[in-house]
Amino acid sequence: MVIVSSRLGPNDAAEAGPFGAFLRQFRKNRVGVVGAVLVILIVASAIFAPFVVTHDPTRIMVGPRLAPPSLDFILGTDQLGRDTFSRAIMGSRIPLLAASVSLSSALAVGLVLGLIAGFGPRWLDNLLLLVFDTIRSFPSIIFALAMIALLGPSLASVILVIATTSMPIYARVVRTQTEAQRSSEYIAAERSMGAGTTRILAVHILPNVLGPLMILVSMDVPAVIAVEAGLSFLGMGVRPPTPDWGAILNDGYNYIDRTPWLVIAGGIPIVLATLGFTFLGEALRDIFDPKLRKDL
Repeated sequence: MVIVSSRLGPNDAAEAGPFGAFLRQFRKNRVGVVGAVLVILIVASAIFAPFVVTHDPTRIMVGPRLAPPSLDFILGTDQLGRDTFSRAIMGSRIPLLAASVSLSSALAVGLVLGLIAGFGPRWLDNLLLLVFDTIRSFPSIIFALAMIALLGPSLASVILVIATTSMPIYARVVRTQTEAQRSSEYIAAERSMGAGTTRILAVHILPNVLGPLMILVSMDVPAVIAVEAGLSFLGMGVRPPTPDWGAILNDGYNYIDRTPWLVIAGGIPIVLATLGFTFLGEALRDIFDPKLRKDL
């Protein structure tokens, strides 16, 4: 009797299952791979920033003020003698923290409200739509300036503003997806078999709306980073001496005729983060949207 082993090798195991199929599709998208590499580098620099920085980013040094790039100071120093490279590395934590907390909060609230609006009674749907439209009717920048003027400039205020303005977008996407599936045949079959509303939402509708949401969130990260940096540039974000990309840009703008490396140190990370998350979002869209997949 011949026994055939069903054990998969390391490569076969990696290629098996939905995750393996996702990896195969993702590796074919070179732009997505570049975006993933940039995102990994930025996130890793934020996580391991204390081990990467060469100087204390908040330490004021009298001697090397506005010093040009050198072996001791890779990106020079600012007007207070602080190391620009260390401030740029440590500054990556603030925009990534703002993006992760604000978008995850907006996603959680928008997901729940969108499911309720799409699967609930008509009067509740109309009420929630009125709330969504009311929030979105305010220009985002004006709303942000008003909220920060009311609450005071801080990272918490920036997160609250971004989460509040992003939530209606996610809620509307979830509502649309839920309404499209609510009248489908498999939902009617589940109802006829006695499935409750909670089971239908959790088992059947929720997995189908998470894909578009993940794509939307990844595409929104660059916008959140830009908003956070813009508010810090205007002095309405995190307070000094906390290192932040927007604050570095503000310092560079004030001394741009003498120290262009400050603008470069604050601008390049924003550009790389924008490119990385945008490329990653486009790759996820190509993979999860059947209409855009080239292998079909």
